[in-house]
Amino acid sequence: MNASWPVVLTDGATALRPIRLRDQRAWREVNQRNRDWLRPWEATIPPAPAGLMPPRRPTYRQMVRHLRGEAQAGRMLPFVVEHQGRLAGQLTVAGITWGSMCSGHIGYWVDREVAGRGVMPTAVALATDHCFRTVGLHRIEICIRPENAPSRRVVEKLGFREEGLRPRYLHIDGAWRDHLVFALTADEVPEGLLSRWHRSAPRTSSK
Repeated sequence: MNASWPVVLTDGATALRPIRLRDQRAWREVNQRNRDWLRPWEATIPPAPAGLMPPRRPTYRQMVRHLRGEAQAGRMLPFVVEHQGRLAGQLTVAGITWGSMCSGHIGYWVDREVAGRGVMPTAVALATDHCFRTVGLHRIEICIRPENAPSRRVVEKLGFREEGLRPRYLHIDGAWRDHLVFALTADEVPEGLLSRWHRSAPRTSSK
C-alpha cells in the first residue's frame, strides 16, 4: 500500500484530505462565493490555434477524476483544505518528478473568510512536510504572480526562498502572466516546516 496517498493531514482546526466527488456542492459554494476574489489568480486555458476546436473547461466531476488518476499514477496529491470541519479551499501538489530531481510544486486557493488566519500557511506546511518525509521529495516549488500579495505572504511566513522571475509563465485570468518562483528543499527544514511555522506564529498556526 502507498503510504503517501490517500492520506489525511491535520494540525489543530486545519486539515488536508483527498478531494472527493461528493465535495461538489461545498466546493462550488465556496468557489462561487469567492469568484471575484479568486479570478485574478485563477488558471485559464489559452485560445486554441486557428482551425482547432476551442478548449473547454472541465466539469467538476471531470476535474476530480483527472486528479484521482494523476494521484494514482504518483504525479499529484490533490487535497481540499478544511477549517473547523468545513471545506475552505484547495491545495494540490503537482508536477511530481523523480530521478535526479525529486521535486514537485504546490498550488492553492482559500476562502476569503478564513484568509489571514493561518489556515493556508498551515496547509502548505503540512503538505510540504508530507512531501519531504513520506513521499520522499527533495524540493518543493511555489510560483506566484508578483501582484498576488496574500499568496506571497504565505510563502514569506513559511520561509520559502525567492529564486527569481519566470516571464509569461502561466495563463492566468485570460493572459500569459509573469510569476515569481519560491522554493524550499528538505535539508533546509530538518526539523519540519510545520514545526518552524509553529515557532514563528504559535498563536495563529492552527486557528
